[in-house]
Amino acid sequence: MNKKEEFIELINNSYHFKKDSFILGAAKLDDEVLTDTFVRLPLKTFNRHGLIAGATGTGKTKTLQIMAEQLSANGVPSLVMDIKGDLSGIAVPGSRHPKILERHEKIGLPYIPSGSPVEFLTLSNEKGARLRATVSEFGPILFSKILGLNDTQAGIIAVVFKYCDDNDIPLVDLKDIKKVLQYLSNDGKEEFVETYGTMSSVSMGTILRKIVELEQQGAEVFFGEPSFDVNDLLRVDSEGQGIVSVLRLTDLQDRPKLFSTFMLQMLAEIYSIFPEEGDLDKPKLVIFIDEAHLVFEEASDALLDQIEVIVKLIRSKGVGIFFVTQNPTDIPDEVLSQLGMKVQHALRAFTAKDRKAIQKAAENYPLTDYYEVDDLITRLGIGEAIVTALNEKGIPTPLVHTYLRAPQSRMDVLVDDEINYIINQSKLIKKYNTPVDRESAYELLSAKMEAAREDEHKAEVEKSYKELNRSRKREKSTLEKILTSTTTRQIGRTVARELTRGLLGVLGIKTTRRRRRRKTTSWF
Repeated sequence: MNKKEEFIELINNSYHFKKDSFILGAAKLDDEVLTDTFVRLPLKTFNRHGLIAGATGTGKTKTLQIMAEQLSANGVPSLVMDIKGDLSGIAVPGSRHPKILERHEKIGLPYIPSGSPVEFLTLSNEKGARLRATVSEFGPILFSKILGLNDTQAGIIAVVFKYCDDNDIPLVDLKDIKKVLQYLSNDGKEEFVETYGTMSSVSMGTILRKIVELEQQGAEVFFGEPSFDVNDLLRVDSEGQGIVSVLRLTDLQDRPKLFSTFMLQMLAEIYSIFPEEGDLDKPKLVIFIDEAHLVFEEASDALLDQIEVIVKLIRSKGVGIFFVTQNPTDIPDEVLSQLGMKVQHALRAFTAKDRKAIQKAAENYPLTDYYEVDDLITRLGIGEAIVTALNEKGIPTPLVHTYLRAPQSRMDVLVDDEINYIINQSKLIKKYNTPVDRESAYELLSAKMEAAREDEHKAEVEKSYKELNRSRKREKSTLEKILTSTTTRQIGRTVARELTRGLLGVLGIKTTRRRRRRKTTSWF
């Protein structure tokens, strides 16, 4: 048996599975596509996570598209991040292009165009069902890690959440948590300190600035109600196909903080809500995180620790996570070591640094007698990759140079009319796209602070009124003292007597004259 025959036998044995699987492509050796030597991926180990890596333009997104549509055909729903906008085409059948037909002929696989059921989701103003979560749903630990707080600041957040729980103050959005911090720094400080202890004003100011930073990346549109129910990611259509939830993120590339916030909250909620499943015959959900470096490049150590923990534990919930990025080195080693399936597209070596990165990437793959991996990575064509997965027993499959099949769906964006048609059929749009602004911390504490200000103003008015009355009483008392003094009375009597005398004097003169007139009259 020659080298080629040995290789074909190895691939056929290693990539044949008892349970459900799908064909990713055909094996390739010495630049020859080995027709009918299929590279299959087992559904059973999709919850062991994976990596799709490669330089720009080498076909990473198309590989993601192939996986999502094949999972859908096998009844497995998925969530895909559409960073560039070209994954929307998964909703409609592709075209029988001559190059596609030629590719499939080499593979030995008929090309059958077909689309997958799609639900569009959005974090911003893109068309789709709005994804939201409340601050309370994050919890103090995760919220602190999102903000990158130190232990002291995280302790303050924990106590603030406790205060809100004890006083039935809902924390829905960012303006709620900001209002609570402002209230506890001023009007409510005395009340808070009495029960929960003192808080550093410097730390409170730092936390507020961190929240403002998150707001500036547009996070206020993510925090709110109605909250997205992650169980809505597990839907299948009437024909049993898994629904592909396409999260449209074309306007979020410059806001990595919001992207990482969403991803971590989503993974944390899935882990907390989904029941333990163990190793199922096929996963309940597969999440593809495109441009995964956006999740990691600005993440704090605490955030990376949280992601690592979730990646390790979420497998038991029947959920698989695939990171899609340009270079495996974009993924922290602690996370990379947890990924059971790896699809490596071409890497380019233009500098010494690039060559070192390629050598390091090659070390992540199983040893093989059939390829020089570090050299092969630089020579892979578009739509080719080196692949390794875990078989049904959890053992890595041999490394294989794979000539990938083409997506059965359109490899391009949908036009507005096609997107609008899907949007109009959506049940989730009606469920999530009408925001709810119920009474929460902002309204409750604003009312409380306003009432306190009114009480304070009323007290100041009453105080001023009392002082005015006291002032008036003091003035009356002085006048009374003047009027009732002995000197005043003596002067008053003297003035009155003189006035009376003057008046009587005038009257007396008039009386005498009248009398005289009367006497004179009587004489005649």
